Amino acid sequence: MKIGEIAGQIGCSVETIRFYEKEGLLQKPLRNTENNYRHYDQVHLDRLRFIRRCRSLGMTHEEIRTLLGAKNNPDGCHAINDLVDIHLQHVQHRIQEIQALEQELLLLRQQCQGSSEIEKCGILKELERETDHVATADAVHSGQICGHKH
Repeated sequence: MKIGEIAGQIGCSVETIRFYEKEGLLQKPLRNTENNYRHYDQVHLDRLRFIRRCRSLGMTHEEIRTLLGAKNNPDGCHAINDLVDIHLQHVQHRIQEIQALEQELLLLRQQCQGSSEIEKCGILKELERETDHVATADAVHSGQICGHKH
């Protein structure tokens, strides 16, 4: 298969596949000697599906790399369980932060009923007020939770 064909089957862009190759998550395919096109096979397709599934669960490239390495480790799945447990803790923490953000937005929304002039808008006045919530909101928006980039 050519790169465009495999991208179509997986539902991702050609650039994403090249990025996974560059990151070492996907082995670079052999090139056709006649036309120098990359030739992808079923192994590449299966690996891309695995990577895409992990990404859909919010796993980092490093976590995926660890899982891919563990597939060849005959020592059992304790390390895999540990990795998923840690990832789950990060997800639970993100959920708590997003729920706190939701509450803050609901409170903010109550500051203005839309009938005031813009100069009297409670939402704008509240946003102009200094708070310590900025760092938390920045962390949620950037995906950095507990020093863990997603």
